[in-house]
Amino acid sequence: MTATPASSATLDRDEIARFAKLAGEWWDEKGPFRPLHQITPTRLTYLRDRLCAHFGRDPKAPPSLEGLSVLDIGCGGGLVAEPLARLGAEVTGIDPAEETIEAAKTHADGAGLKIAYEATTAETLAEAGRQFDAVLLLEVVEHVPDVPAFLERIAPLIAPGGLMILSTLNRTFKAYALAIVGAEYVLRWVPVGTHQWERFVRPDELKAALSGAGLSLTDTTGMVYDPLGDRWSLSRDTDVNYFATATKAG
Repeated sequence: MTATPASSATLDRDEIARFAKLAGEWWDEKGPFRPLHQITPTRLTYLRDRLCAHFGRDPKAPPSLEGLSVLDIGCGGGLVAEPLARLGAEVTGIDPAEETIEAAKTHADGAGLKIAYEATTAETLAEAGRQFDAVLLLEVVEHVPDVPAFLERIAPLIAPGGLMILSTLNRTFKAYALAIVGAEYVLRWVPVGTHQWERFVRPDELKAALSGAGLSLTDTTGMVYDPLGDRWSLSRDTDVNYFATATKAG
């Protein structure tokens, strides 16, 4: 088994261990990852549309992402990697936890999908000189101790002319009330302790960190929850959850 990497400015060993314990529950739609299952359709809409717009593809002409190399950092059990592979993308999914990667591999094999899963870190891939058309950081940066340092170290993973797509939580009192008090303590959507409010990232902070890594922010879009309809949708409201897209010069 691959040894768990030590904690650093860009990696939190306690975070890795906590998610590794839940490795067998990634595909349980009523389990601890229920919120991720609920937001997956909205996430995929944003990802598909941004990727297609950037690379000149028709989002309604499957497989719309055929031939694009996509790296899913912190891929978990493959909730995003699998549908992207179905859209034709050549997906590599990485996670530091061996247990999580094994769960992802097992599920992908059962679905007959070819996804390159690796139990490793983004920094390791960057040091090896690997590059991809697109790099995804979905619900990742709010678990990273030093976001600017992390982005600077992994920016080389993006091929010239490529892009990075992120999703994260805004550091607002509204986000604290909804994402921590509401989701963790009241609704019990996710285990208590899943999020640390001080690590939430404001859009202006993210823009500055991306710029420091040589990337240009081109879009910021919010994602909101409708409790009456029990559904998520894209929005101009970035007070809690939001996406960001950044490009790398060709």
